[in-house]
Amino acid sequence: MPGHTHFDESTEEYLEAVYRLEREGPGVSTSGLAADLGVAPGSVSGMLKKLATDGYLTHEARGQAKLTEKGLKVAVRVIRRNRLAEVFLQDILGMPWDEVHDEACRLEHAISDRVEARLVAVLGDPKVCPHGLPIPPADLSAPPRVGGRLSDAEAGTTVRIVEVVEDVPETLRYLDRIGLRPGARVDVVERGPLGGPITVEGASGRTAISIELARLIAISTEASPALSA
Repeated sequence: MPGHTHFDESTEEYLEAVYRLEREGPGVSTSGLAADLGVAPGSVSGMLKKLATDGYLTHEARGQAKLTEKGLKVAVRVIRRNRLAEVFLQDILGMPWDEVHDEACRLEHAISDRVEARLVAVLGDPKVCPHGLPIPPADLSAPPRVGGRLSDAEAGTTVRIVEVVEDVPETLRYLDRIGLRPGARVDVVERGPLGGPITVEGASGRTAISIELARLIAISTEASPALSA
């Protein structure tokens, strides 16, 4: 099987970013895509025009981009392989969750259909990556959306951490240290006034985190008895 060209990888990275912003973010604007990919808006505009011409997405000037079925197939394939690789690197090779994303990005373009199938079998068909993000189904159906963000949780509630929308290693190491990883249950103790910090308490103790960091943490709310004073 011939290797990917630089253009192939660039195409995949754009379609992957469009998928994430379309389904997991606020929508796909040129500026948002530029920020996500770390490139100039002018470069994004040119690439979106080419991808639209090639049938991978639809895009109108100053409008949002949307994947076509052709583009969706490519995006799902790349994201599936990226997140399966993350699970493999953590669960089989023992790499910490703050290191797996960059390594998986190097691997995602080289994984073949056969290797993907073996990863699914060996890993037990995982549904989420180490950060809790969904592994898109191969049939192109939409994975379930998470409920809300920790930044919106009310004091006195118990929440379960579902996913962390962040890949900066330093941030992930900090969240690991204070026990805010997918699957963890924490009590929301207090919300600071005027957008102040949110104080949570879990197995690792009580800590206050900024509202900005809390926005990166997706949660589900669980019924719980009222917190004691």
